[in-house]
Parts: sequence; C-alpha cells; structure tokens
Amino acid sequence: MDFKKYVRDIPDFPKEGISFKDITPLLQDADALAKAGEALFELIKNDKVDKVVGMESRGFFFAPLLATRLNAGFVPVRKRGKLPHQIISETYELEYGSDLLEIHVDSILKGEKVLIHDDVLATGGTAKAVCKLIEQLGGEVVQCNFLMELKFLNGREKLSGYPVEALIKY
Repeated sequence: MDFKKYVRDIPDFPKEGISFKDITPLLQDADALAKAGEALFELIKNDKVDKVVGMESRGFFFAPLLATRLNAGFVPVRKRGKLPHQIISETYELEYGSDLLEIHVDSILKGEKVLIHDDVLATGGTAKAVCKLIEQLGGEVVQCNFLMELKFLNGREKLSGYPVEALIKY
C-alpha cells in the first residue's frame, strides 16, 4: 500500500519554514490504519519485546497496537508535568526548539527488551532522549520504529548503534 498518499503536508506548521507531515488522513481511513499497523509490526522482525514505548503524542497511536500484537506492555513517555508518579527526565532538541521528556521510574525493569515507536524520525533528538531514558532504567533498546522518516534531517545519525526502521521515507 502507498501510505504516502495518506499523509498531507501542512506548510508553516507549527512555525514558519516547517512542513508538518499530517497523518490524520491515514488514521481516519480504517483500511490504511489497519495495514499501517500490520506493516509496522512486520518491521520488528523476530526480536523479543517486553515493552513498547510510545512518545507523546502521535507515538501513542500505534505503540499500544504494537504492544498488544507483541504481547508486551505499553509505556508512555510524556512531556514535562504530565506523568503523576516518580519520574526521570531527559532534555531533547527538535528541528524547531527543545523540550523535556519524562518516564515513570518503574515502567522499565532492568534487562527488559524495549521497542521504541514514534510517528516520525526527524532530527532524532526525541528518540535519542528516549533511548537514554530506557537505558537509565536498565532496559535494552531492540529497535527504534517509526511510521515515517524525514531522511533529509539525518535523524538516523543520532541513533547510530540502534536498529532503526521506518515504514514511509521522505
């Protein structure tokens, strides 16, 4: 399936000069949504996964579906101040600024195999921050898995040493 036809460009969002990749058309189409979920699952290969980590907010769409399919737990990574329990945090850079991500301290156990999922790999800052959080908790990142990759932003370079897969590449 050509998933690119379900992604629309929104110019100058969230700020001037950024071309935002809007995946809501894909999410709204039942067939495309199901096939994208299946195709993301196929990217995982045969790795054992104990937890699937999804990043706020668009990583929350497919990460729980992947977790269910993998018989794994789902762990949300959220922006500052959104998690109610004890957390650790990591600052990260975006292509248009910086922010902070948080994870509960008891969400990843030492030695657990972790799949990271997000909607887009851009500069790699978000995913790299999540890798650091998982490793601080004693987890092992088995793959960074993305719906789409913006190759021209070279995000894979920040994730060298980690397996990276993306369904759609721009």
